[in-house]
Amino acid sequence: MTIATVARRAGVSRQTVSNVINTPDVVREETRERVREAITALGYRVNQAARQMRTGRSRLIAVRIEPARDGINGSVLDRFLHGLTDAAGLAGYRVMLYTADGDDAEIATYDELLSAYDLDAFVLTSTHHGDPRTSWLAARDVPFVTFGRPWGAPDTHSWVDIDNAAGTAAATEHLLAAGHRRIGFLGWPAGSGVGDARREGWHRVLGPWGPSAATVDGVEPGAAAASSLLRSDDPPTALVCASDSLALGALQAARETGRDCAVVGFDDTAVAGAIGLTSVSQPLAEAAARCMGLLGELLDGRAPSFPTTVLLPPSLVVRQTA
Repeated sequence: MTIATVARRAGVSRQTVSNVINTPDVVREETRERVREAITALGYRVNQAARQMRTGRSRLIAVRIEPARDGINGSVLDRFLHGLTDAAGLAGYRVMLYTADGDDAEIATYDELLSAYDLDAFVLTSTHHGDPRTSWLAARDVPFVTFGRPWGAPDTHSWVDIDNAAGTAAATEHLLAAGHRRIGFLGWPAGSGVGDARREGWHRVLGPWGPSAATVDGVEPGAAAASSLLRSDDPPTALVCASDSLALGALQAARETGRDCAVVGFDDTAVAGAIGLTSVSQPLAEAAARCMGLLGELLDGRAPSFPTTVLLPPSLVVRQTA
């Protein structure tokens, strides 16, 4: 329920509802009673309505919960949401979570949420090529920032992202320093902004050399793709992987094929820590705080006239001897 809902039910303006709550003596008795009846019938919290009218904001932002997937890499955005909730609380905001299966469903959810709640802004995750969500929000002047850059499009909005290429470059350099020369890459099919960037970091260090394979994310697909590389005539002695799920699959393939292969993952999930897997760690708490900071600038009218972009460096967490 929002103050707009109360106003519609009572047939008055939002300002009239605010006056009934804060300065009832300036409102005619008949109108006061109608507004109070609407508040009672809707079960609306009067103190929340008063706060919204004083500040002009609901202090509420919305963000989507990602699907669980394999329970490994899905935890990455869980950590981002935890950081965003902390950062929002420090700034006096609350986070509303929602689910959606695909871009069209998410846009439909935007429409529903904006009709039902006085949301201040959205934080979008999992940006991708041709992402229609940002243009939908921008066309309606709804404030938002994204955790993830607008892949393949101009910087038309503010965003925060992790330098994925720098992460896999650091992983590759680590393996080179350990004496490996045949370093492969296990990633996702071309077309994924994040996946392509992670492959680029590996390629940047090695140049055209090194075997690679692409598959959908997951332990079993990773095992199958890694197995094909390890069973080749000139197998890699090390693999840089686009996710910890693929890295777990690569370790499984190394055991099954009897190959001695060093493996580095990406995302530094709890599983990586538990099994001693070297992995690239994303500064998710900082990313969440920077997203909240950009939103604050937008909502306070302090944002520059051009979009602000933030690219954060990851770090390599070394746990195994390559």
